[in-house]
Parts: sequence; C-alpha cells; structure tokens
Amino acid sequence: MSFLCGNGGPMRLKIGAVSYLNTKPLVEGMNDESSGEYEVSFDLPSRLADRLSAGQLDVALIPVVEAIASPEYTIVSDACIACRGPVWSVKLMSKVPGTEIKSLALDEGSRTSCALTRVLLDRKFQVRPECEPLAMAQDWRSSSTDATLIIGDRAMNACSPEFPFVWDLGEEWNQWTGNPFVFAVWAARPGSDLSALKQILTGSRDLGLKNIEKIATEHAADYGLTNDECLKYLNEHLHFVLGAKEKSGMDLFFQYAAELSLIPQQTQLRFYDCQTNSQPTSPIA
Repeated sequence: MSFLCGNGGPMRLKIGAVSYLNTKPLVEGMNDESSGEYEVSFDLPSRLADRLSAGQLDVALIPVVEAIASPEYTIVSDACIACRGPVWSVKLMSKVPGTEIKSLALDEGSRTSCALTRVLLDRKFQVRPECEPLAMAQDWRSSSTDATLIIGDRAMNACSPEFPFVWDLGEEWNQWTGNPFVFAVWAARPGSDLSALKQILTGSRDLGLKNIEKIATEHAADYGLTNDECLKYLNEHLHFVLGAKEKSGMDLFFQYAAELSLIPQQTQLRFYDCQTNSQPTSPIA
C-alpha cells in the first residue's frame, strides 16, 4: 500500500527502527533497503522520536514517554519492547547505596529508561538527584556522578569495581509493582496509513518470534555474546507483545512519571485496533 504525494506519484511509508539487539525480532520481516511499500532507517530511540515529531517518519519505535507526551500519535501495533522481570539491558550502576545518590548521569539513548530511573529512585529510595546527560559515545565509567544509567548493548555485561551497586531496572519495577514494563512502542503520526503500518509491523514481529533462534545465532557474535546468552536475552528477558498486563504497567508508570512532571498530566495513549483493557496494579511493596 502506498500513499500518493502531491504530484500524484507514489510515496513509500517511512519507518524508523532502533539499531539495538533487542529490536531484531521486531524488524525481522523488514529490509534494510527500501521496498515497494516502505523504507526503513535505524537510529537511537530518542532520535527517532525527534524525527517522528519533525514529520520525517510516518511511524517509529519510540520510548513510551515520547508517545504519551504527544497525544496526536497513535499506537499502531501490539508489537513492543517490554519485560516481565529482569531486562538485562537497562541498568543503574552506582558508586553509593541508593539512598545516597545525589548526582546521576542518564544515558541519552532512551528517555523512557531515564524516566523509569527517576521514578524508582524517588519511590524506592526517596531521592531526587541532580541529573546530567551521558552521551552514547562517552565511557559510562568516566562519569563523575554518584550513579549512571546505561542502556542497550553496553549495559548487558557492564561491570566495574567502582560501581558496586547495580540495579536491573526491569527487575526492580517488576518486583516493586508486580507489573511488566514497556519501554518502546510503534507510534504513528497523523495522516499515516494505519492499516498498512499495522500489517507491516505486526507481521514483522510475528516472523521474528518464529525465527528467534536464527536471530540469536546470526547476531550473538556482533554483541560479544554466546548463542545461548543471546537466545536467553531475546527469549526470556524480553517480551514483544503489548497485552493487558503490559498496558497496566504502562498506566502505573505514567501516573508516577506525571507526578514527577516527567510527562504531561492527564494524557492518554491512542490505539489503532490493538486496544487493551486493564486497570493499574498498585505496588506490592
């Protein structure tokens, strides 16, 4: 399915995807090259959000805080990046105990993970540290802050004797609230062909889940992982379907993030043919 541009010629859908290992199952059915229906480009989640906002993309896999902050967007597929326990690739590394964190460096790669860090620190440790950005090219161990959030591939096997306190944020959220956590969703801007996008995105995810072992074998070495480690990460640490439990976790996260003024108050996500029904579950501790 193609759009018609102003001069009557075909215009391919522009899809923005993320270049992390955790998105490989979501883009298994897409080509790096332009196809007859769409073209795909890869970037950081936060940068994809900026490009979607600027109208350079029709749909993008963006952090959920970007989706909730833009009420004109529509969640167009139940394909997502979530976790139901330890996520392994989102970690808070700290030199001091949680209650003593006064300064925090936040990985620029995902604004959702940044917001989750601040929510957990506020709720669990009752601290609101001074924050500064951590560039993707910057060595996370070089930061002078008390703690550092790192995400994606560089977080998986992160270890340093200078940072004895390590929290897997997916695990922390799940243990505290009993809910899954959703990091990113496919959001489309107004005017996009939602039916075509849903078919492409959901179909690509479904193909990826069927070929998860092949994906792990193909990409493990690229990220310094064994085949078994890569398969465990994709199979056990990540969840790729936005269901009722995931929506419940999103609702609770949005509530807490809004209380910290990290997202707008009283906003709701819009869904296209993938609406889930749920009620937020309060923290269990």
